[in-house]
Amino acid sequence: MKPLNCSHGHENPPNSRFCLHCGEKLEQAENGNRESGVALAGRYRIVRELGHGGFGRTYLSQDLNRFGEACVLKEFAPQVQGTFALQKASELFEREAGVLYKLKHPQIPEFRELLRVKKQGEGRLFLIQDYIAGQTCRAILEARRNQGLGFNETEILKLLRQILPVLDYIHSLGVIHRDISPENMIIRQQDGLPVLIDFGGVKQIAATVASQVMASSPATATRLGKVGYAPHEQMQGGIVSASSDLYALGATVLVLLTGKEPSEFIDPHTLTWDRSRHFSATPLSPTLSHVLEQLLQPHPRNRPQSANQVLQMLNSQSPPKAYSPPPPPSPQTQATVAVAPAQVAPPPPSPPTPVAPRSAPSGNNNAALGWLGKLLLVLGLILAAGGFGWWAGNLWIDSQLQSNQPDATPTVEDFENPVISPEDDDEPEPSSDFSLEERQRKQALRQRRMNLGIDYDFYVGLVDEAFWNEYPRQRGIPLSTDPEDARLREAWDRIAANVLTQIEQLDLSRQAKRDLGSYDESDRDRWKSQVNRLRVSSRALYDIADAKFFRVFPKQEGETGSEFLDQPIGQIWQATVADSVKVLESREALERIVFKRGDTGTQMSGTLQPGEGKAFTAELAADQFMDVDLSSDADALLSIYSPTGNTIFLEDSRQHSFSGELPESGFYEFVVVSDADEPIDYQLYLTVENPPESDISVDKGIAE
Repeated sequence: MKPLNCSHGHENPPNSRFCLHCGEKLEQAENGNRESGVALAGRYRIVRELGHGGFGRTYLSQDLNRFGEACVLKEFAPQVQGTFALQKASELFEREAGVLYKLKHPQIPEFRELLRVKKQGEGRLFLIQDYIAGQTCRAILEARRNQGLGFNETEILKLLRQILPVLDYIHSLGVIHRDISPENMIIRQQDGLPVLIDFGGVKQIAATVASQVMASSPATATRLGKVGYAPHEQMQGGIVSASSDLYALGATVLVLLTGKEPSEFIDPHTLTWDRSRHFSATPLSPTLSHVLEQLLQPHPRNRPQSANQVLQMLNSQSPPKAYSPPPPPSPQTQATVAVAPAQVAPPPPSPPTPVAPRSAPSGNNNAALGWLGKLLLVLGLILAAGGFGWWAGNLWIDSQLQSNQPDATPTVEDFENPVISPEDDDEPEPSSDFSLEERQRKQALRQRRMNLGIDYDFYVGLVDEAFWNEYPRQRGIPLSTDPEDARLREAWDRIAANVLTQIEQLDLSRQAKRDLGSYDESDRDRWKSQVNRLRVSSRALYDIADAKFFRVFPKQEGETGSEFLDQPIGQIWQATVADSVKVLESREALERIVFKRGDTGTQMSGTLQPGEGKAFTAELAADQFMDVDLSSDADALLSIYSPTGNTIFLEDSRQHSFSGELPESGFYEFVVVSDADEPIDYQLYLTVENPPESDISVDKGIAE
């Protein structure tokens, strides 16, 4: 194998992840090198690919008009179909490019221009920016990990004091980075200053296009940021602010100090940061410890509200007091804006009791006082309404943080089918024999379950089964309220918290969660009929559902028989199938392959999220020779089924190619699913000798 070279020309052994000389991350994907040497617009020569994602690819290039000076090209190529979608995406991209072009700071790569080029008749959009020579904080951390080292407090304090003014600058312009992490901070080679790269605004465009053009869920479209680094309100509600960037900075600092990832600090019961897990071995000064505690507050209003405020905390001789938001309006103030129902008529006023005034004011004074009173009343109502709005807004954010569920962002469906209210719930109150800590723990679990909309009886059966699997001697034995069962009750609650987290990770629809406990064979028959009308088999349906389900419940893999279906966990799998049917019917996970007239081959490509799958169908004839090749990550699985299902060429296979004669005529199925932990790109190539002639190009969905 050929050696790998970094952008500085350092030579490294094959399969190296980072440059041994400078620590730069090395890219090994062959697909990214296909355009190596191409000169765009006769000016920017592509050297190699630096990375890729759902919005497009990033290339290291040379500016031929500047004597070969290194620069970065960010191509915008969202996975959208149709002229209108592409036009909308381009408009959004240009708008974002205009915002980034205004950023002028020595620690932000300069955005040079927006470049339009045509290749093979198709327009391509590129954002050109400066290339920063240096190492990312992630590369430095990885290199130090090999030596058992990390960042020390002196380095972290220096990093914070150098990067916080950059954040203060972009926030003052109304720009939120959205994606602060060790990967997106480069320690510049020439002066050692941290440089902020890879703003999340370009990624936001892909999500906006998905929600506005492709009718995707608004909640899904706004979930940008890295898990563990982005705060809850950003990941679940799409709410970004200066405080969300500061939270991500705090998470980044914690990772650099400890060498541990965010997931290792998150308490599985409360889903909050628990620094005692790995942080006790890294003693910190009171000032830095206090700053980190404030940055990582779960509620945005409890964090510092500006980067400048964090700088003041760092420069203080003694740890400053925790940030305290203004108190909400008192109940009396809130009551002033309450409105009685219109249909209830107020009682007639009682006649006033005559009171002799001490002095009789003139008529003009009466009029003046009347107008002044009205003015004060209006001002009072405005202030009360503002206070109520502040209180209601924070109350909504509180509910999102407490719910901690993937579909917490309010939608039309949420209002039509609200989560379970305490009045409608069957769960009894925790026993008064329990300690205060245990009662609070059980109340927190109850709140999470009700926010998910899961029936109490089903929930108990689901957790009981998981509990008995871990403690087989307890099977069928109810836990008492006595102190001697306290440890077992704590274990039950721990398992319940894990189960709720797994259900949240599945991101099931509210309808699917509401039906848990009621799925049966008639539902499975109905689902088969629904997908059969799409020319899709139940095998393909289950492939897509399995990829999502077994990613969250890996211990259940291979258990899909009748015994499994009769268990509570089998209900979770069937709920996943129910949602997968909807995804296929929406054509989001389904594409029909139709050859252009005269062609013998075609290509389908896209990006799959972890646990996501997509089915392709093609109408082919018996005795044709078919060649299939999937170019993707090794963690992609490929299945190929004949129309009747009598022939299974590949099933959940890591073998990504097949060649052979077709045994029958009809709709063949090709299913690609992701078994990876990160988004993966794929290209599916299909070649068939003498395919049925058609002048219709590759078409989304299934034609009747």
